[in-house]
Amino acid sequence: METATQQKEPSPSPKSKSLVGERRIRLSDLFFDNIIKLLGYTSIVFVILIFVFLMKESLPLFKTYPLKKLLLGTSWYPTMDPPEFGLAPLILGSLLVTAGAVVIALPLGIGAAVYISEIAPSSIKDVLKSVVELLAAIPSVVMGFIGMIVLAPWIKEIFDLPTGLTALAGSITLAFMAVPTVTSIAEDALTAVPTGYRTGSLALGATKWQTISRIVVPAARSGIIAASMLGVGRAIGETMTVLMVTGNAALIPKSFLQPVRTMTATIAAEMGETVQGGDHYQALFVIGLLLFIIAFIINLVADLSLQKVRGQKG
Repeated sequence: METATQQKEPSPSPKSKSLVGERRIRLSDLFFDNIIKLLGYTSIVFVILIFVFLMKESLPLFKTYPLKKLLLGTSWYPTMDPPEFGLAPLILGSLLVTAGAVVIALPLGIGAAVYISEIAPSSIKDVLKSVVELLAAIPSVVMGFIGMIVLAPWIKEIFDLPTGLTALAGSITLAFMAVPTVTSIAEDALTAVPTGYRTGSLALGATKWQTISRIVVPAARSGIIAASMLGVGRAIGETMTVLMVTGNAALIPKSFLQPVRTMTATIAAEMGETVQGGDHYQALFVIGLLLFIIAFIINLVADLSLQKVRGQKG
């Protein structure tokens, strides 16, 4: 029979409890660290698989159609006999529309971000941010419809053109689609600049504009560069809007006041008409491969620019 004097089991000491807690924290950190690494590697694998798929579908065309003729050819007539797959009009059309959109969007977007972050009264700052986010949520087909119904007739009347569906209409429409992206990200970067930078500059006698232009904006340069690159990516990757407002004429563009056709619009307009595995089908995949490479170059330039800025700060 157990006696009353039987000793109880000793309870864990505070030190042992602390060690167990630290071990659990380490195991939890290790688990989430491995999950994040796995997700990162998975995204890289997906990008590689997309590139391999595009290459697989594109390469057969190069056996019958030289790469030089493909990139430098000035005629895109895929249904002719023999077909013409000159991509120069599509590449130049995309670059022209994107360049026009960037010229409009970056000053407007960065200027709006500076106003919202540094100048706007607090009573209307939240309202402006909400409006910018609302603009970013407008579907591209709606923007294309507005551009086709409102902007294109205005351009036709102002410049006395046969049609208002031109590269200029595409650039303006894309610019207004890219502005919210640039504004939102640049405003976040400007807001993240420590308040001490501003107060220190003002205490030394600088004006508010000098503080903004020489202290705040340079301090947020990395975020502004990222915002600009995302704006460029939004413009060059847009499909539905340019399909509706640029006129879709596969011609070498000579000015902003003539119809053009972009690479994205070509894929959207013609993929449903092609025979799977045919030359036309493969040519569209070549366009997709070019867009992939262009997007990769844009992101690479943005990453190198960010690293350079961080290196200068360090």
